Amino acid sequence: MHLSFSKVSKQYPAPSGIVHALRDVSFTVARGEIFGIIGRSGAGKSTLLRTINALELPDAGAIAIDGLQVGGLDEDGLVQLRRRVGMIFQHFNLLSAKTVRDNVGLPLRVAGIKPDVVRKRVDALLDLVGLSDKAEVYPAKLSGGQKQRVGIARALVHDPEILLCDEATSALDPESTQAILALLRDVSSKMDLTVVLITHDMAVIREICDRVLVLDHGQAVEQGEVWRVFGDPQAPATRALLRPLQHGLPADLAAQLVDDLDGRPGNALLSLRFNGAAQPHGVSLQQLALLGPDATLIHGGLDRIRGHAQGSLLVSLPASSWQSIKASGAFGGANHGHGADFIEVLGYVPAPA
Repeated sequence: MHLSFSKVSKQYPAPSGIVHALRDVSFTVARGEIFGIIGRSGAGKSTLLRTINALELPDAGAIAIDGLQVGGLDEDGLVQLRRRVGMIFQHFNLLSAKTVRDNVGLPLRVAGIKPDVVRKRVDALLDLVGLSDKAEVYPAKLSGGQKQRVGIARALVHDPEILLCDEATSALDPESTQAILALLRDVSSKMDLTVVLITHDMAVIREICDRVLVLDHGQAVEQGEVWRVFGDPQAPATRALLRPLQHGLPADLAAQLVDDLDGRPGNALLSLRFNGAAQPHGVSLQQLALLGPDATLIHGGLDRIRGHAQGSLLVSLPASSWQSIKASGAFGGANHGHGADFIEVLGYVPAPA
């Protein structure tokens, strides 16, 4: 299923004035893609997601699914659309008085499907999400991760072409989050299912998504392949969302840092950043060796995102050595070099008196 947004806007009246939930948002999602939408609270993520299945209607712009204009559908058309678009929620929305099997099969029973067909479909989905042994269990007896698996099975019961995930892992512990993300990847692959998920957590985007859209105050401020956005974020909102995942300057070093040694002995502190474009397979140790035998790796790390290694390393070396390296041109000067996409001198640490 191909999804496209073209200059979509949505606003709401509020006591403080008009709230612009979405402003001229445009993007496309390809069939079988896992597409992430991220932003801080109030960025417009939930509003955007709800326009896909017409739970919200935009004030301007167009939304199309395989060329079908969502805004022009009548009541029967909306029913058919919502069977093509499954949805899972942050807080599961399960019926406590019904078993797992009954929760999953409810949409089919409401649609008038024969009981034997319902049971066959539900059993297949419970097997897919790893809950075959929980069919007759009630939600109160399930863990959070198991409840979300029920929610996923229920969302898939109409064999949709697109799956919307509304903060689907934010109520889960880290272990359950990883398991649910792995399940979503597996489901997307096996069913050729397009997945659109919203989250406030860049770690979720990094783990599962092919591409990402960053929303800020209702505007699309950045979008692209996940490894590119993570490796070279352009918008301030993107950089702010990425900050918790980045290897910052440790507090003990920050306390010692000065702008200039003023002729005293000491070390230069360098940040080497790798965005995954020039050297997607990793960082050459031979190139790092150009920093010399006195260089010390003291902090940082690399991630691998969709086949591209990226991250940052914090390196300390004698200030005199750094001056010699700069003069030689081995790292292309203070800002760019062959061994890293960007080198920054964070400051200097004076030698102990």
